[in-house]
Amino acid sequence: MAATLAGTRPLAPAARRPRGHGLFACVLALAAALRVLVMLGYDTAQLYWYDSFTYLDTAVHLRPQAAFHPAGYSWFLWALRPFHSVELVAGVQHAMGLGVGVMIYALLRRRSLPGWGAALATVPVLFDPAFVRLEHAVLSDLQVIFLITAALVVLMWRHAPSGPPRGLWPGVPSAWAAAVAGLLLALAGLTRTAAVPLLALAAGWLVLRRAPWRRVAALLLAGALPLAAYAGWYAQHHGRFALSGSDGVALWARTMTFADCSVIQPPPAEAPLCPNGTVADAASEYVWAPGASLNRLPGDRFAYNDLARSFALRAIAAQPLDYLREVARDTSLAFTWRPVAHPRRMSPSTTFPRGSWTLPEQHALIAKVRSEYDPAIRGMTSTEPYASILAAYPYPWFLHGTAFGVLLLIGGLGSAGRRRAALLPWAMGAFLLVAPVAALDFDHRYVLPAIPFACVSAALAVAGGRSWWFPGVAFRRLTSLRKNT
Repeated sequence: MAATLAGTRPLAPAARRPRGHGLFACVLALAAALRVLVMLGYDTAQLYWYDSFTYLDTAVHLRPQAAFHPAGYSWFLWALRPFHSVELVAGVQHAMGLGVGVMIYALLRRRSLPGWGAALATVPVLFDPAFVRLEHAVLSDLQVIFLITAALVVLMWRHAPSGPPRGLWPGVPSAWAAAVAGLLLALAGLTRTAAVPLLALAAGWLVLRRAPWRRVAALLLAGALPLAAYAGWYAQHHGRFALSGSDGVALWARTMTFADCSVIQPPPAEAPLCPNGTVADAASEYVWAPGASLNRLPGDRFAYNDLARSFALRAIAAQPLDYLREVARDTSLAFTWRPVAHPRRMSPSTTFPRGSWTLPEQHALIAKVRSEYDPAIRGMTSTEPYASILAAYPYPWFLHGTAFGVLLLIGGLGSAGRRRAALLPWAMGAFLLVAPVAALDFDHRYVLPAIPFACVSAALAVAGGRSWWFPGVAFRRLTSLRKNT
């Protein structure tokens, strides 16, 4: 017994010190080389009609868009506007993508994971072509991922893996750290409104960890003030205190896959929003389908945002099981072994394509943004020989889909219990996966923000429960204990 106790003494500080980071340095170098190859393989950044151009237009005029996009990402584009280059935007975003990998690695090493385990957890973020292509596009997704990852690191950084507790509330962030995390989450919410509830989720996590109320208040106050200020700015331009003007339209489209007005019995004002026989293959398609009931009303579809929200909430209350069934069915598309097109006009892929992608020049907004932000804006074309190298890059879909589901499952099992380290990243990942589906529809692009947090939660779950995941470890320890007694 004495020998056993001697073998379990705390390690000396020098022995507890993390080993070198050589493996991750190699991983990061390969990831950087992949991004250089992408910059060489395409002659400009990928621009999408019409999202990219509304972001760029807002960056020039600094006013909130009335419909879908809050201005958080446009502020980032505004900061880079003096360079008049969307290629530079893509380059900075590639650096941010590497930064996400570095933050994940640093957090996991801080949480006492071995170097190989922490490096392995960064592989999807650093090497999945879907992530790298997202970095190369003028879209807000990468900024959301970067900000939420930074907030997670700030919240979970204070940790004593061994030795006596440091401070009265070990593992709980300081008030300043909580405030910084709240600000980062607010900025994420102002980049994409689906991230706003993460502020409440983080506050709930602090409460579960019995953090002092001042720290919870610091998080909420630092997050609420920017959101309220933006909503006031939005009200000055559009007459309503909100972050965007499309939430009701989006939720209405979600209900069009199951709404039955004989069950809902909407009031006369909302009855014109009932399904009218137009059928689309995905909920999001109803937002734009010309024959959908909302789009047959006079005027702009977003002018009916409040009415559409009222109808949608009434539909969900009348048919809750139908709503949950549709959300569960669409969410399951994230875990398929092979890619599923949803909607059918989209072609999901984890490869680097070759070809040319023209812009719809008939739209005046494109010429306007070209003259005001970057005169060199054009459709993207792949360039040889780099494009052929990228096209041969192997990354199987199951690592993007099915493996993601496995990671989420492991993180969920490992986060059971309010003090488990995996709980916060798992909750963030699960929310980021389900929330867009519940609010509008499934999209393969919307899955990507959840993947880094599934990786972190799974790594922490495995590290925090080795005796459960590896029964042989527990068996050998028990055998050794019996022999020594």
